[in-house]
Amino acid sequence: MSDSDTSASGSNDGGDRPEHDSTVELLWRRREFLQTSLSGAIAAAVVNSADASEKNSSLKSSSSNQRTFLLRVNGKPHQLTAEPRVTLLDALRERLDLTGTKKGCDRGQCGACTVLINGRRINSCLTLAVMHEDDDIVTIEGLAQNNQLHPLQRAFVEYDALQCGYCTPGQICSGVAAINELRGGAISQATPDVRNATVEITSAEIRERMSGNICRCGAYTNIVAAIEAALNVSSAG
Repeated sequence: MSDSDTSASGSNDGGDRPEHDSTVELLWRRREFLQTSLSGAIAAAVVNSADASEKNSSLKSSSSNQRTFLLRVNGKPHQLTAEPRVTLLDALRERLDLTGTKKGCDRGQCGACTVLINGRRINSCLTLAVMHEDDDIVTIEGLAQNNQLHPLQRAFVEYDALQCGYCTPGQICSGVAAINELRGGAISQATPDVRNATVEITSAEIRERMSGNICRCGAYTNIVAAIEAALNVSSAG
């Protein structure tokens, strides 16, 4: 073999090695990628399995904690099976489909969920359904009688005491209770002299008693006017 052949042969061997090394490196990178991907998939499967097991355990626990009880709503009995932690608001909306009662803040701050229990107003988001098994519950759907709107419902329409309408069911239920309080002589923070046997009906009294119901549209003036009108109708009746 000539020197030129040897030189050529050596030149070819040296030229093949970089290509060989890059191929090996590529194979190692591919192997590392597959190993990493497989490890991640296994870890995800383990986590999902643990989550599913925890969820099933939670569902079984929830099912075993459920209670069956009776709610009397708008004059009709309703048998419910629910966990003791279910609020009256959620029971009315999600179990009885009485969606007129609105969920606003869910913290008892806006009054959108107001209903009447034994004639008194209450924020249904702050009380548990199982606590009212023997109570008389009235929602906005139960105020009308014999296809006739309640006087306050008519007054809200007449005096345009609503805009978007979301807070209106709570406003009306609270207003009905406020009217009953005023007619019953119950005092409030706005009562000038608590020693009087009767409470003078003023816009200040109405505003104070309705202060727990927020109207984000700002229809307060018309709400007060509607309640005053309904009071006059009640007094005349």
